[in-house]
Formats: sequence, C-alpha cells, structure tokens
Amino acid sequence: RETGKASEKTSLLLASGFWGMARHFQYFFELTAAYSWCFLANPVENGVLVMFYALFLTFLLVDRAKRDTEKCSLKYGKYYEEYCDLVPYKIVPGIF
Repeated sequence: RETGKASEKTSLLLASGFWGMARHFQYFFELTAAYSWCFLANPVENGVLVMFYALFLTFLLVDRAKRDTEKCSLKYGKYYEEYCDLVPYKIVPGIF
C-alpha cells in the first residue's frame, strides 16, 4: 500500500448494546470507578486534593468525547448526524 493513496473503507457505527444508550458509555464506568476511589479516600477529612484524579479524568474524558465527535463528524458526515440523532447522549444516558 502506497503512502498518501486514498482508499475506500467500510466501518461501522455501533448503535446497539451499551453504545445504543450513549456514544461513550464505557467512560461512565471509568468515571464511576475514579469517583469511588476518590470518595473512599474521604475528601472531608483529607481535603479536596484527593478528588484531583476524578476531576482530572472527568475533564479529560469530556474533552475526548468532544474531539471524537468532531473527528467522526468529518469522517462519517451525514451518517454520523443520523447516529447522533439515534444515540443523543455522549457519556451518561439521559444527562449528557
């Protein structure tokens, strides 16, 4: 395969199972684990610094979901718009 040569590929947008509820539903589980660990460190007694990991991860994954939306919008075009109509939430079903 030559570098720079365009080729047509077939790829799928998942809209069933977890990905039918939210486009990045796997992030929800990752954030749940992060907040659980941080709350186990008792931020009331140990200060808010113990929440840094969960807050940083939240910012990171929300930003990544935004960048992924932009990338997929360019890659799939109108098909991604249809997918977004079918699966309107990014991470947490019913909320975001």
